[in-house]
Amino acid sequence: MRSLVALLTVAGILLPMDAVAQTIPLVTSSPMANGDTEYALGIQILMVMTVLTLLPAMLITMTAFTRILIVLAILRQALGTAQTPSNQIILGLSLFLTLFIMSPVIDVVWSQSLSPFLDGDVPFDEALNMAQVPLREFMFAQTRESDLAMFAELGGYGAFASREDVPLFVLLPSFLTSELKTAFQIGFLLFVPFLVIDLVVAAVLMSMGMMMLSPIIISLPFKLMLFVLIDGWSLISATLVSSFAV
Repeated sequence: MRSLVALLTVAGILLPMDAVAQTIPLVTSSPMANGDTEYALGIQILMVMTVLTLLPAMLITMTAFTRILIVLAILRQALGTAQTPSNQIILGLSLFLTLFIMSPVIDVVWSQSLSPFLDGDVPFDEALNMAQVPLREFMFAQTRESDLAMFAELGGYGAFASREDVPLFVLLPSFLTSELKTAFQIGFLLFVPFLVIDLVVAAVLMSMGMMMLSPIIISLPFKLMLFVLIDGWSLISATLVSSFAV
């Protein structure tokens, strides 16, 4: 009897909702007096959910996150500390440094695009186009001309007259390729001092005939001491922040 009562209760709740859904279509659009198109609530919710789904990809490909994460991962490999700091700490530091670097861009997007859209002053299409402007300027400042020319040639485009003529699907791979190259360049410069310590320790152990002892065990304290003495984390963070032209 309890199961029957619960089933009837659920059916009584769902039947009015189904009737409302049949009378009010979700996928509708109506023209407005100014020539724009007003979409139904269902389409607006679908757009918002689509944007939320793409947020992780946007965070990785359109911000400073990629460079910072790769540099910190290479630094951990150079120190030889295995999983210390952990992946969660590296991701958290990369995220907060990204927010710090991108804060001027976020402020411009909020003031010129998102805030007017939420207030109803501009439509969604115009707000989206206005939000792309500061992001495109940030990506152009970090993108190499050679990478941009390569992807433009691969896409069958000629020389662009201005930055506004560059499509977003040409700018994005160019920006990401430039970020990967810059990240590995910074990682190489970080790796060299720790590699020298490993080579010196290995040479000393070889000269002493201690070939069975792993050089990593001996060199790890020296690398940690060097990193602490130069205030490594502050130096790396300052270097990463200053490497971006914002």
